[in-house]
Amino acid sequence: MNLVDVTTQFSTDERCREMLRRLRWPLGVECPRCKQGAIELETDKELFYCKDCDYQFSVTAGTIFNDSHLPLSKWFMVTLLLCEAKKGMSACQVQRTIGVSYKTAWYLCHRIRAAMVEADKPMLDGKIEMDETYVGGRSHKSGRPKDKQIVIGIRQRNGELRLFHSKDIKAETMAKYIRENVSEDVDVIFTDDYPSYPSAVKRAGVPSSKHKTINHTKEIYVIGDIHTNTIENGFSLFKRGVMGTWHHVSAKHLAAYLEEMSFRFNRRKKSDLFLDTLRHMVTAPVLTFQRLTA
Repeated sequence: MNLVDVTTQFSTDERCREMLRRLRWPLGVECPRCKQGAIELETDKELFYCKDCDYQFSVTAGTIFNDSHLPLSKWFMVTLLLCEAKKGMSACQVQRTIGVSYKTAWYLCHRIRAAMVEADKPMLDGKIEMDETYVGGRSHKSGRPKDKQIVIGIRQRNGELRLFHSKDIKAETMAKYIRENVSEDVDVIFTDDYPSYPSAVKRAGVPSSKHKTINHTKEIYVIGDIHTNTIENGFSLFKRGVMGTWHHVSAKHLAAYLEEMSFRFNRRKKSDLFLDTLRHMVTAPVLTFQRLTA
C-alpha cells in the first residue's frame, strides 16, 4: 500500500473508523472495560454502548488515538510515511507534509512509535550477532566516547534485529539482554573481542563453545562466517537516520527511535506493514502528552 492508496481509500474519518473497527474487533465489538459484547448507537459520533457496565465508547477509546483532535485521515497518512521511510521521518517533515504545528507532529510521531514498542518479540535462535555502539555526544581526542549514549544490538542472521538503549556495557547488563532475547538452544553467538562478552555469554547460560569472537583490536573483521558485519549494518542504518533525518535524538527518547527502526526493519519485506502498524496502534495503551514529556 502506498500514499496514493491511503489517501484514496481512507479519505474520510468514517472509512478510517471502519478499518480501525475491523482491526480492533475482528470477532465483533467488545467493551474495553468488561470485555463483553457491545452494540452500536444510532448517533453521528459512531459510539458503542455496553449494557453490562453502562459504558459508551468509540473505536479509538483507550488506544494510541485516544483524545486526538487530528483527523484520522492524517493519522493514516503519517503512519504510512513512518512505515515506508527507511531512515525514518522527522517531526519537522511531518509538520510540513500534513500542515500541522510542530508540537502536534512531534506528539503524533511519538504515539506511533509507542505502538511499535508493543510488537511481539519472539526469542532469537540460529546464528546470532551481538555488538555495542555509541550514539550522539562528542568524542575525546583519545577516541574514547564522551556524553554518548550506549546502544546494544542483537541480530539473528536472516532474522530479526533488536536495538536497546543501555546504561552500561558491563557483563551482567549484556547477559540480561541475551537471556531476554536469545533462545537457550542458540547455535552460536558472534561478538567482537570486548572483554565483557565472554562473561556475559556465560552468565546468560550459553556454553562457551557456542561463543565465537572476532578480534577487531587487531583489525581482523572476518574469518569465515565469524563476523559482526550484520549487526553493524543495523547500527549504520540507525545512525544514518540520526544524522540525515532526525539530526538530534535525546537520551530520554532514544529507546523509542530504536524501537521504531527495528520494528520497520524487521517488517520491511511484509506487504501488510501499514495495516500491521495500525493493528498495533489500536491495541497499544494510551500515551498522554504529560507522560511523554514528564
